[in-house]
Amino acid sequence: MAFGRRKLKKVRQDAELDITSFMNLMIVLVPVLLLSLVFSQIRILNIQLPAQAEGESEADPEQQILELVVNEQGFTLNYPSNVMLKAFAKEADGRYPYQELSEYLQSLKQTFQQQKIDKSDIVLLLAENTDYQTIVSTMDTVRSFKAVVAANLVDAELFPDISLGDAPTSQSAESTAEEL
Repeated sequence: MAFGRRKLKKVRQDAELDITSFMNLMIVLVPVLLLSLVFSQIRILNIQLPAQAEGESEADPEQQILELVVNEQGFTLNYPSNVMLKAFAKEADGRYPYQELSEYLQSLKQTFQQQKIDKSDIVLLLAENTDYQTIVSTMDTVRSFKAVVAANLVDAELFPDISLGDAPTSQSAESTAEEL
Protein backbone atom coordinates (compact mmCIF):
# COMPACT_ATOMS: atom_id res chain seq x y z
CA MET A 1 0.00 0.00 0.00
CA ALA A 2 2.85 2.38 0.66
CA PHE A 3 4.06 1.67 -2.83
CA GLY A 4 0.75 2.87 -4.33
CA ARG A 5 0.91 6.13 -2.43
CA ARG A 6 4.28 6.98 -3.88
CA LYS A 7 2.89 6.52 -7.38
CA LEU A 8 0.04 8.88 -6.66
CA LYS A 9 2.43 11.55 -5.45
CA LYS A 10 4.33 11.43 -8.71
CA VAL A 11 1.14 11.78 -10.71
CA ARG A 12 0.00 14.78 -8.69
CA GLN A 13 3.12 16.84 -9.39
CA ASP A 14 2.41 19.93 -11.51
CA ALA A 15 3.89 19.93 -14.98
CA GLU A 16 5.74 23.00 -16.24
CA LEU A 17 4.04 24.94 -19.03
CA ASP A 18 6.09 25.30 -22.20
CA ILE A 19 4.94 28.57 -23.82
CA THR A 20 7.88 29.18 -26.12
CA SER A 21 5.90 28.23 -29.25
CA PHE A 22 3.08 30.59 -28.19
CA MET A 23 5.59 33.41 -27.60
CA ASN A 24 7.12 32.81 -31.03
CA LEU A 25 3.66 33.07 -32.56
CA MET A 26 2.99 36.38 -30.77
CA ILE A 27 6.36 37.80 -31.82
CA VAL A 28 5.39 37.25 -35.46
CA LEU A 29 1.67 37.99 -35.21
CA VAL A 30 1.75 41.35 -33.38
CA PRO A 31 3.92 43.21 -35.95
CA VAL A 32 1.91 41.77 -38.84
CA LEU A 33 -1.35 42.99 -37.29
CA LEU A 34 0.12 46.41 -36.55
CA LEU A 35 1.33 46.80 -40.13
CA SER A 36 -2.03 45.78 -41.58
CA LEU A 37 -3.76 48.57 -39.64
CA VAL A 38 -1.95 51.20 -41.70
CA PHE A 39 -3.26 49.75 -44.96
CA SER A 40 -6.89 49.53 -43.88
CA GLN A 41 -7.57 53.18 -43.09
CA ILE A 42 -10.95 54.58 -44.04
CA ARG A 43 -11.04 57.92 -45.83
CA ILE A 44 -13.98 60.24 -45.26
CA LEU A 45 -14.89 63.05 -47.61
CA ASN A 46 -17.10 65.73 -46.10
CA ILE A 47 -19.77 67.12 -48.38
CA GLN A 48 -22.42 69.74 -47.71
CA LEU A 49 -25.97 70.19 -48.89
CA PRO A 50 -26.22 72.59 -51.83
CA ALA A 51 -27.34 76.13 -51.06
CA GLN A 52 -30.66 77.38 -52.36
CA ALA A 53 -30.19 79.10 -55.72
CA GLU A 54 -33.22 81.35 -55.14
CA GLY A 55 -31.61 83.08 -52.17
CA GLU A 56 -28.66 84.32 -54.22
CA SER A 57 -27.65 87.92 -53.88
CA GLU A 58 -26.49 89.56 -57.10
CA ALA A 59 -24.48 92.18 -55.20
CA ASP A 60 -22.52 89.76 -52.98
CA PRO A 61 -20.16 87.55 -55.03
CA GLU A 62 -19.44 85.31 -52.02
CA GLN A 63 -23.09 84.23 -51.98
CA GLN A 64 -23.09 83.32 -55.67
CA ILE A 65 -22.73 79.64 -56.45
CA LEU A 66 -19.81 78.12 -58.35
CA GLU A 67 -21.07 75.02 -60.20
CA LEU A 68 -19.25 72.25 -62.03
CA VAL A 69 -21.52 70.15 -64.24
CA VAL A 70 -20.16 66.65 -64.95
CA ASN A 71 -21.79 64.84 -67.86
CA GLU A 72 -20.96 62.56 -70.82
CA GLN A 73 -19.49 65.44 -72.85
CA GLY A 74 -17.08 66.62 -70.12
CA PHE A 75 -17.15 69.45 -67.59
CA THR A 76 -18.98 72.78 -67.64
CA LEU A 77 -18.00 75.42 -65.07
CA ASN A 78 -20.74 77.93 -64.17
CA TYR A 79 -20.39 81.09 -62.09
CA PRO A 80 -22.75 82.45 -60.94
CA SER A 81 -25.28 79.63 -61.11
CA ASN A 82 -26.34 78.70 -64.69
CA VAL A 83 -23.94 81.22 -66.32
CA MET A 84 -21.21 79.29 -68.16
CA LEU A 85 -17.61 80.33 -67.56
CA LYS A 86 -15.87 77.58 -69.49
CA ALA A 87 -16.59 74.16 -70.98
CA PHE A 88 -14.03 71.33 -70.90
CA ALA A 89 -14.68 68.65 -73.53
CA LYS A 90 -13.55 65.07 -72.97
CA GLU A 91 -10.22 64.09 -74.51
CA ALA A 92 -10.04 61.98 -77.68
CA ASP A 93 -9.56 58.78 -75.67
CA GLY A 94 -12.70 59.46 -73.59
CA ARG A 95 -10.96 60.67 -70.41
CA TYR A 96 -12.03 63.75 -68.48
CA PRO A 97 -9.59 66.72 -68.65
CA TYR A 98 -8.71 66.87 -64.93
CA GLN A 99 -5.39 68.69 -65.43
CA GLU A 100 -6.96 71.40 -67.58
CA LEU A 101 -9.78 71.81 -65.04
CA SER A 102 -7.30 72.08 -62.17
CA GLU A 103 -5.25 74.76 -63.94
CA TYR A 104 -8.37 76.81 -64.71
CA LEU A 105 -9.63 76.49 -61.12
CA GLN A 106 -6.22 77.64 -59.86
CA SER A 107 -6.42 80.78 -61.99
CA LEU A 108 -10.05 81.32 -60.92
CA LYS A 109 -9.10 80.97 -57.24
CA GLN A 110 -6.28 83.49 -57.76
CA THR A 111 -8.74 85.89 -59.43
CA PHE A 112 -11.12 85.53 -56.47
CA GLN A 113 -8.26 86.26 -54.04
CA GLN A 114 -7.21 89.35 -55.99
CA GLN A 115 -10.78 90.63 -55.83
CA LYS A 116 -10.85 89.81 -52.08
CA ILE A 117 -13.61 87.23 -52.54
CA ASP A 118 -13.35 84.41 -50.01
CA LYS A 119 -14.81 81.53 -52.03
CA SER A 120 -14.18 77.97 -50.84
CA ASP A 121 -17.37 76.19 -51.91
CA ILE A 122 -18.34 74.48 -55.14
CA VAL A 123 -21.36 72.45 -56.21
CA LEU A 124 -20.78 69.36 -58.35
CA LEU A 125 -23.80 68.67 -60.53
CA LEU A 126 -23.50 65.06 -61.69
CA ALA A 127 -25.22 63.34 -64.58
CA GLU A 128 -27.28 60.30 -63.68
CA ASN A 129 -24.87 57.71 -65.10
CA THR A 130 -21.62 59.21 -63.73
CA ASP A 131 -19.42 56.44 -62.35
CA TYR A 132 -17.95 56.47 -58.85
CA GLN A 133 -14.30 56.88 -59.90
CA THR A 134 -15.17 59.97 -61.96
CA ILE A 135 -16.94 61.50 -58.95
CA VAL A 136 -14.01 60.85 -56.60
CA SER A 137 -11.40 62.07 -59.12
CA THR A 138 -13.41 65.24 -59.76
CA MET A 139 -13.76 65.88 -56.02
CA ASP A 140 -10.00 65.44 -55.59
CA THR A 141 -9.34 67.83 -58.48
CA VAL A 142 -11.58 70.64 -57.21
CA ARG A 143 -10.51 70.26 -53.56
CA SER A 144 -6.76 70.88 -53.91
CA PHE A 145 -3.72 70.82 -56.18
CA LYS A 146 -0.05 69.96 -55.71
CA ALA A 147 2.19 72.97 -55.15
CA VAL A 148 5.85 73.40 -54.23
CA VAL A 149 6.33 75.50 -51.10
CA ALA A 150 9.82 75.89 -49.61
CA ALA A 151 11.12 72.90 -51.62
CA ASN A 152 8.29 70.68 -50.33
CA LEU A 153 5.34 69.30 -52.27
CA VAL A 154 2.11 70.24 -50.47
CA ASP A 155 -1.61 70.20 -51.22
CA ALA A 156 -2.78 73.76 -51.83
CA GLU A 157 -6.46 74.49 -51.24
CA LEU A 158 -8.85 75.26 -54.10
CA PHE A 159 -12.51 74.68 -53.22
CA PRO A 160 -12.67 72.21 -50.31
CA ASP A 161 -16.35 72.72 -49.39
CA ILE A 162 -18.00 70.39 -51.89
CA SER A 163 -21.73 69.89 -52.39
CA LEU A 164 -23.32 67.34 -54.70
CA GLY A 165 -26.42 67.67 -56.84
CA ASP A 166 -28.07 66.34 -59.98
CA ALA A 167 -27.05 67.83 -63.31
CA PRO A 168 -29.80 69.37 -65.38
CA THR A 169 -30.83 67.07 -68.19
CA SER A 170 -31.51 68.20 -71.72
CA GLN A 171 -35.07 66.81 -71.46
CA SER A 172 -35.85 68.96 -68.40
CA ALA A 173 -34.43 72.01 -70.16
CA GLU A 174 -36.64 71.32 -73.22
CA SER A 175 -39.75 70.85 -71.06
CA THR A 176 -39.17 74.16 -69.25
CA ALA A 177 -38.66 75.92 -72.59
CA GLU A 178 -41.98 74.49 -73.84
CA GLU A 179 -43.78 75.72 -70.69
CA LEU A 180 -42.59 79.28 -71.30
